[in-house]
Amino acid sequence: MEYRKIIHIDMDAFYASIEQRDNPELRGKPVAVGNPSKRGIVATASYEARKFGIHSAMSSQKAMQLCPQLIFIPSRMEVYKSVSREIREIFHRYTDLIEPLSLDEAFLDVTENKMGMELATDIAKAIKKNIREELGLIASAGVSYNKFLAKIASDYRKPDGLYVIHPDKAPEFIAGLPIEAFWGIGKVTAHKMHSLGIHTGEDLRKCSEEFLHRNFGKNGIVYHDFAHGNDPRDVEAVRVRKSVGCETTFDKDIETPMALIIELYHITTELTGRLQKADFKGRTLTLKIKFADFTIRNHSLTVEYNLTTLPRILPLAKQLLRETDLQGKSVRLMGLSVSTPSSPPPDKKPTQLSFDF
Repeated sequence: MEYRKIIHIDMDAFYASIEQRDNPELRGKPVAVGNPSKRGIVATASYEARKFGIHSAMSSQKAMQLCPQLIFIPSRMEVYKSVSREIREIFHRYTDLIEPLSLDEAFLDVTENKMGMELATDIAKAIKKNIREELGLIASAGVSYNKFLAKIASDYRKPDGLYVIHPDKAPEFIAGLPIEAFWGIGKVTAHKMHSLGIHTGEDLRKCSEEFLHRNFGKNGIVYHDFAHGNDPRDVEAVRVRKSVGCETTFDKDIETPMALIIELYHITTELTGRLQKADFKGRTLTLKIKFADFTIRNHSLTVEYNLTTLPRILPLAKQLLRETDLQGKSVRLMGLSVSTPSSPPPDKKPTQLSFDF
């Protein structure tokens, strides 16, 4: 059997680690990057803060309840972007097949690499060492024969981890995984799987593709592949943007429809600006509503024309808002996004080469 050599690099507590690196007084202390205001959200928490149960996307108020000594640092996004570029330059020493997922993580295909190194594990070790010595930051790495397993491997021994899932060991490893650990399975899907008696990778592997498709749609086929250790997706060196969106968390919960329409106008205006800047053309508009109780509702519609201007998007956004059952709840957050690109990229067939860690 022939396989590829895939590495997933994930920076540990990226934003918070940069702040601790740049300010020695913060080292060893619980730090959160974000806004400590009543409506604030934690963007990233240091590992010292995570010991208290603090995590990204948590409300700042809840974080301070868990850890009264928590130190909040304002976000410096331009600094984080600059450091991300420096990390990318390190990746390019080894391969140009790099697929960034965000500022702090990426996939690398090192099957054929610039250094002529035989073992993907050695490349992962070298990259971690480069990042530590040159940038003063810590990364975790996962190594395997596809993206699904490399991603799971990078999370397996964080922080400062390096874990390898060899093809011979993959079936046993996958069998023991809780289904919550599978890429793409969130709380709602996990709850449904539990109701169907699916709790582990072994349980999932026993399900037929037809059964999973019937219960989970096209994602069921993906889950079936993952359960059998299959993931044919290539590392895409140039990622094609699939959506553009924006959202706003309000200073105070909004309770009246008229106030929501006013905010919807402002969000739509921001969205059209982002669409023009990204030169993105799509045909699906999605409205996201988060209520005061943190429940979320998404509502979408697809049209036959490109959604690029305010006159085209705003009437549809209002329609989605009218069709959303607000149930008399107060609204905490509202967002809009455009997806379904006009010219989707063609599917690529996976390339396979010999495999040896």
